[in-house]
Amino acid sequence: MEPRVGPVPRHPPKSKPYKHPAAGWGAAKAVTEFLSEEHKVAAGSREMLKMNHEDGGFDCPGCAWGDTQGLELDVCENGIKHTAWEMTGKRVTREFFAEHTVTELFDWTDFDLEDQGRLTEPMVYDPETDHYVPISWPGAFRLFGDAVRALENPNQAAYYTSGRLGNEASFLYSLMARELGTNNQPDCANMCTEAGSRAMQASLGTGKATVDIKDWESADAVFVMGINVASNAPRMLTPLAQLHRDGKKIVHINPQIEAGATRTIIPHEVMSMATFHATETSDLDIQPRSAGDMALMRGLAKATLEMAETDEDAIDRPFLKRYTSGFEEYAKVVAETPWDEIVHQSGVSKETIQQAAAIYREADRAIFTWGLGVNQHEHAVDTIREIINVLLLRGNIGREGAGAAPNRGHSNVQGNRTCGITNAPDKEFLDKLHEVCGIDPPYEKGLDVVGTIEAMNRGEIKVFVGMAGNFALASPDTRFTYAGLRKVELTVMVSTKLNRSHIVHGKRALILPCLGRTEKDIQATRLQRISVEDGMSMVHLSQGNRTPASPHLLSEPTIIAGLAQAALPVSVTPWAWYVEDYDRIRDTMEKVLYGFEDFNARVREPMGFRIHQPARERVFETPSKRAEFSSAPLPDVVPREGRLVLGAMRSHDQWNTTIYSDNDRYRGIQNLRTLVFMNSDDMGERGLGQFDPTRITAHAKDGTVRTLAGFLAVEHDIPRGVALGYMPELNQLISISDYSAQSDQPLMKQLDVSIEREGSHPSP
Repeated sequence: MEPRVGPVPRHPPKSKPYKHPAAGWGAAKAVTEFLSEEHKVAAGSREMLKMNHEDGGFDCPGCAWGDTQGLELDVCENGIKHTAWEMTGKRVTREFFAEHTVTELFDWTDFDLEDQGRLTEPMVYDPETDHYVPISWPGAFRLFGDAVRALENPNQAAYYTSGRLGNEASFLYSLMARELGTNNQPDCANMCTEAGSRAMQASLGTGKATVDIKDWESADAVFVMGINVASNAPRMLTPLAQLHRDGKKIVHINPQIEAGATRTIIPHEVMSMATFHATETSDLDIQPRSAGDMALMRGLAKATLEMAETDEDAIDRPFLKRYTSGFEEYAKVVAETPWDEIVHQSGVSKETIQQAAAIYREADRAIFTWGLGVNQHEHAVDTIREIINVLLLRGNIGREGAGAAPNRGHSNVQGNRTCGITNAPDKEFLDKLHEVCGIDPPYEKGLDVVGTIEAMNRGEIKVFVGMAGNFALASPDTRFTYAGLRKVELTVMVSTKLNRSHIVHGKRALILPCLGRTEKDIQATRLQRISVEDGMSMVHLSQGNRTPASPHLLSEPTIIAGLAQAALPVSVTPWAWYVEDYDRIRDTMEKVLYGFEDFNARVREPMGFRIHQPARERVFETPSKRAEFSSAPLPDVVPREGRLVLGAMRSHDQWNTTIYSDNDRYRGIQNLRTLVFMNSDDMGERGLGQFDPTRITAHAKDGTVRTLAGFLAVEHDIPRGVALGYMPELNQLISISDYSAQSDQPLMKQLDVSIEREGSHPSP
């Protein structure tokens, strides 16, 4: 087993079902305690008033939920925690690195690594002493430049990106990689949202949401699929609560009934807080088996089409005729799919599916939103296309209060892609880079996350740059990823805090500390603002106002420009001129990127601007110029006898690989992360009691097995055959071969596992 991720528990584990509303006083108490621990009560309270504000405020570094105009306190518990985490007064100095070898730090928990505080100056690994030692910024850039220029070909380098990178830095990073001659730009979307982008592109000609924040106010029904709303998209609770008050319907589809699918008290609603008045956030909770969502959607379509036999308004025939392709074939496939198969594969009764279909039929306008609980399965692309099929049946694309809303779990993951961060750029984008920027970009497809890790292990990646994030810990197949990183000649990590990716490094390694989202970014001309894109295609400005944690920190655009200048001593790109004033970067971006016309003017408008979305206007940029139905067959997702389907997820007290504590309030867990949630009957069948130690064996696609021992069994309200636990601890079980053939995403929610009591005889 790899080093512990969370803090070492000081008390025995506890499990008690959570019975309270999501958010409300529980969130207020948790925030106060967290700020007290960070000694940031006053400063944190001031920063809350600036978060997600259009007038000189900063964009929350957490999720990508859209901002609501006029809302004075548009914040949530996890956003405040993430901000306070960045604002910590703790510092990692050269003295810290002089005191601790990398070998020693490897045995620290990931919680303890990040808990040391903010990085303060660039550091380089010294293999002779096993310590990181200081290096100047020019020296760091020179080391990178020398390594890149020494490559036999540019595809021996890979440039990874996390979703926290702003639009301007994303564009420069993309430009640098292409000018260097590679499309090896793996990103966090390869692990999280790739399936949705591919599915929607195939069905609608766009990879983005067709709704905006106002559509949530006018929907008649919302279907929430595979999203832990209270933890991963807490600001979604506000429109859900309002919809319920307005008599609209909400359906949650998830193997577990999360706190956000019960009731909530919205913290900025003063009267609700004062009177402890909770609002329901669900009218129907459906618990399918893992990966049973496609069969469930097929059932919803079947019930809708059966209603249409006697109810002419059950489907939108004029819309289907004018705007879609493939409906007749799809209707035939649905008719030929028996109810018994739908029930068996979904794990949901026919009556429950028909109940959901009745809600859908009665809603004139409906939104379907989904998250990682849908994206991270083998057949996720087909599943999401089936969701779009259901929307198309009733014309719920391209009109107010209706549409597809993929939930983005990280602040600017969508903006990264918009601004060119992808291993598979389209020809139009590359042609524009050539025309506007004067470079000769490569046109062959580059490496994604899985491909990069495989290439590292083959010794084919000599230079790896991680632009934010924690690649070592976030990636699948932990030991294989570690082995790959250690074979790289030079790893460069741009970060705000110490993390596992600095400890598991290449033969040479750089740590380059950058500004945080809340901090002032002052360049040659003035205080700068960056832009970000939310999950509904709104682009707006973000401005930090705090003094940086160290005078030696640089902004991400400045770091990228420094790296590029060192690697490209003769460059057609004016790197230094760009970072003097980010308006200059935006002036170039508007000439390259679709939908960014008049960028500098429009991004300064109240709330920014929305990138033009043709599908919202029923213009479908598909080969047929129509919305395309998918008629894919239902996959068999029922686990074989004796096996379970294991999914890795975040706890409530966690943001991606950052762990705040060993608690998971909304699931009733205290002092424990190394656990596996199980159905009580599955536990009884294996002779497991509460908190009994288990042995989890994952059976990979390539025939190999991976085993974790000692994780404690915890009874949970989930269907039989389903097991759940926390990432990144469970990433050790995900083989590099366990990725979707449709999306190339690691199967973090669909692992084939055996679970036994530790010490029992292993099953085959």
